[in-house]
Amino acid sequence: MHPFATYVLRSYNRATGWNEDNLYANLTRSSNAILDFNVPRGLHLSISKSPNALFSTSYSMTAMPSLSGSVGYIFTSCELDVKSSGNVRFKDIIERFKVYDQPRRPEGKEEEWLAGERVETRDYLLYGRLYLPTGRLDALYSTRLSPTVQALVAAISDPRSSLTGERRARGDNVSNIMFNLQHDIGKWCSEYTWSAEDGMFGVRVLHNFGRGSPVEPSEDPSSSTGPRPKRVDEEDATGGGLKGRVSAGAEFYVSAKEKSAGASSSPLSPTSSRGPPSQPPTTITALFNPMIGHISAAYAAKVSRDLSLCSRFDFNVYSYDSEWTMGAEWWMRRSLSQPVSQDHAINYPEPDQDQPQQQSEPPTSTSDIRGVVKARISTNNTVSLLWEGRLKKMLVSLGVISDLSSRSKPIKGIGLELSYFSTG
Repeated sequence: MHPFATYVLRSYNRATGWNEDNLYANLTRSSNAILDFNVPRGLHLSISKSPNALFSTSYSMTAMPSLSGSVGYIFTSCELDVKSSGNVRFKDIIERFKVYDQPRRPEGKEEEWLAGERVETRDYLLYGRLYLPTGRLDALYSTRLSPTVQALVAAISDPRSSLTGERRARGDNVSNIMFNLQHDIGKWCSEYTWSAEDGMFGVRVLHNFGRGSPVEPSEDPSSSTGPRPKRVDEEDATGGGLKGRVSAGAEFYVSAKEKSAGASSSPLSPTSSRGPPSQPPTTITALFNPMIGHISAAYAAKVSRDLSLCSRFDFNVYSYDSEWTMGAEWWMRRSLSQPVSQDHAINYPEPDQDQPQQQSEPPTSTSDIRGVVKARISTNNTVSLLWEGRLKKMLVSLGVISDLSSRSKPIKGIGLELSYFSTG
């Protein structure tokens, strides 16, 4: 389940017309949603409030296994349509399997004029979070430099990082500031990143092949642009394979402090969101890191309205280590025998927009999503289960991680997360 800050950030990207899905880092988002979901550890409580469309606050507390908390604030220059936890679209706050359409070139805001003069406005977002009792401070600044360019500045201030070098060697978080510049024109997307802590500079590039999504033919038989009549000796065209778009990307980074470099590439990522009924929405990804010799290939498909399956194989060409991971995502729906009112329909707006509905339901019956169950199992004998749903006006996540190879401690972790946020 997305934290409240992530939900606000995605709402800001939608409001400003920025496509965060057209990034190299999000190339494997569909398969990661099924195989790499986060299971809560211990007891976590989060309460957030949006008093107006520009400002939001968030408070969180972890009671187990240790007591800690955080306070966060978010401010945006544009008004956001942030829903409360009781009526937010459930799929908007869940990392889920989805086949994304062909990316389009971002469009800027409409021109604003005041007293006959054009007013130059630039959208931005400010975010800060203070963690207690460690005193760590996280900050994020995001702004649009142009319709196709977005800049981000992220900073971490951790007082513990300046105490001893031993804690830094153990991998504790250190103070750092990072600059990121994203340039998206739809068909191409590039990222440039610089980190001050280790002097690392990185470049990421993603290219989308194809001419975009095909235009659906008109279903009106009286339309003058309808399909031509078929000849008597003409056979129906049959096509094989997946139909959709193909994306390829690569990244390269070099660290001046560590005097090292690295690279990775994704040579193939075909996706299919439209096709014959026998072809379900499918995503295939392949990643290769030549520096460490890691190869990863994943296949994910939506086999029914509420069920998605995914399988991934990881292999290292240097150590010959391998791992096979399988996962499933199942959406739970509540069937209502009576038609719902318009107000009730707004509280539970859960249409499935990933693929067109093939079988129409009776008009007197409707269904709403009440939760999602995710499960994964891998060859390292680890099994993870997660249930995420809504109870009244609160979002709930309950998960467990088990180790089948350990008889003394088969349960590695169990957690419960409660989230509530409101508006107005």
